[in-house]
Amino acid sequence: MPITSHLEKVAPQPFDIIDIRLLQPTIGAEIHGVDISQPLEPAVRDAIRAVVLEYKVVFFRDQHLTPETHAAFARAFGPLYTHPSTTQDAKVAPIHKISALDNGRERELKQRRGVRPGEAYHTDTSWRLVPTWGAVLRAIDLPPNGGDTIWVDAHLAYEGLPDHLKQKLEGLHVTHDFRPALNRVGHDYPIVAHPVVRIHRETGKRVLWVNHTQDPQILGLDLAESDALLDEILLQYKRPEFQVRFNWKPGSVAFWDNRGAVHFAVRNYGDYPRLLDRILIADEPLYADL
Repeated sequence: MPITSHLEKVAPQPFDIIDIRLLQPTIGAEIHGVDISQPLEPAVRDAIRAVVLEYKVVFFRDQHLTPETHAAFARAFGPLYTHPSTTQDAKVAPIHKISALDNGRERELKQRRGVRPGEAYHTDTSWRLVPTWGAVLRAIDLPPNGGDTIWVDAHLAYEGLPDHLKQKLEGLHVTHDFRPALNRVGHDYPIVAHPVVRIHRETGKRVLWVNHTQDPQILGLDLAESDALLDEILLQYKRPEFQVRFNWKPGSVAFWDNRGAVHFAVRNYGDYPRLLDRILIADEPLYADL
């Protein structure tokens, strides 16, 4: 083992810079003592990013953000992406309203083939050729009880597959069709297919990456075989040992790596008009993605 000279500088680790409290062994961490409404010191920003990459999703409590400071925090980690359904002036902040009152979206999900209650595990913007890498979601109006969000460690879900399924999925691609929702807002985009098992471009880990809300179908297989494999993937996502569950409170913020996790919103709060604001962070297009 090489001996480190006392003259050599060792890069500080995230746990040395910010207060990180793990919620699960591989996914989910709360970060305390950082006011994300204020500009971040570079070392703090880099530490937060490192924790997001390692633990897939981080949470902040008791934050007081405006649309502008919400956007400024997200922009510290990359250029922002304006979702086609953004309703606010994107020059101020490209905020996408995640609303329980989006009845059109609710009807559309119910009508989609294979989407059953409790199974809408998904990633954001997987319908794009180069999906967004990050998302920052903040609570706006919450029900008194319920409305948690679940995130799944997509790498751990892959690692938990039996070897014969890993071999079967290797090299397969799955479609992501978001056209009905896009057409509702006057936007169009072709159906895109991504590898079922993606390689995370920064960590190099294999991730099981399927959006169950976008009529997924595995190419090159008949429909029955595709559905059987998608059911196996869904079962992986549902396993509690691969998940972290977050209970929203006023002032809560979640920041996650869209390439390393899938998530699911628990709809158990009746007719309450639950509302959260989401800002997406664009990923860098690489030739390998095109």
